[in-house]
Amino acid sequence: MMQNFLEKYLLPIAMILGITFHRWLSVFSPFIPYLLSLMLFITYCRVTWDQVKLTRFHYILLSIQYVGSALIYLILRPFNEILAQAAMICVLTATATSAPVVAGILDGSIATVAAYTIVSNLLVAFMAPLFLSFIGNTGETVSFGASFWYIFQKVMPILIVPFVAALLLAKISPKIYRKVRSAQIVSFYLWAVALTIVIGNVTNFVIAQNDGTYTLEIIIGAVTLVICLLQFGFGRKIGSRFGKTVAGGQSLGQKNTVLAIWLSQTYLNPLSSLGPGLYVLWQNLVNSWQIWRKKKLEEKALSE
Repeated sequence: MMQNFLEKYLLPIAMILGITFHRWLSVFSPFIPYLLSLMLFITYCRVTWDQVKLTRFHYILLSIQYVGSALIYLILRPFNEILAQAAMICVLTATATSAPVVAGILDGSIATVAAYTIVSNLLVAFMAPLFLSFIGNTGETVSFGASFWYIFQKVMPILIVPFVAALLLAKISPKIYRKVRSAQIVSFYLWAVALTIVIGNVTNFVIAQNDGTYTLEIIIGAVTLVICLLQFGFGRKIGSRFGKTVAGGQSLGQKNTVLAIWLSQTYLNPLSSLGPGLYVLWQNLVNSWQIWRKKKLEEKALSE
């Protein structure tokens, strides 16, 4: 009974705790990469190497990611440059490293999301420095090589090392591998802990960006909410055509907001980083609702 309650409401609880205790949670920030790696390792134990391959489905999502980010910037730029940058970066940035975990919880294709997560994070290391250098106006002089290396060393070890470790464990100790494979709920609890810390950091960040008025912040929040819902919606709609509804939604909608904040602060107006800062709230509200809805449907099916 308690486990069922936690599975439905743990993410909203984690978000509330993050906002409430944000001042004290920043000390735990260095542990986030390790939490992500561990929960991905557990999740990847459900995936084999031959399952991770690129398909037409992935190429369509990549097209939306890059073409869509350019279009949203051009549409919003006449209204406000900072708003345009904040919205654009929420589309351009790569898929969150935790997306395969959520896909697994929602009974989606972990392999499909894992493949897209790896590719989208690797491609953004090439594309973002080129793309943003034409838009940015902060005067920062960051070389392509430095940008690529930063993104690579921050993102790829979290994605690749757990996957390789899972493959090795399957070869070295099948018995332990099967035990880890059957303990998928642990990755969910680890994600809740990581989310609490991330939300605390985002709350600190949003408070620090306050310029005395909240008009622009409210507009950015509203626009990024719409973008978040559209990306999850379009992702699920495209995914449904390939029999990968959940994978489509998580691949396109769940974003690497930590990377997006760094890109915004490096290449764009620093205030535009409020976009991904607020996006993390919206995407986790969507994830919380999806998990809650899944559990409610399962309960209904059992009662019938």
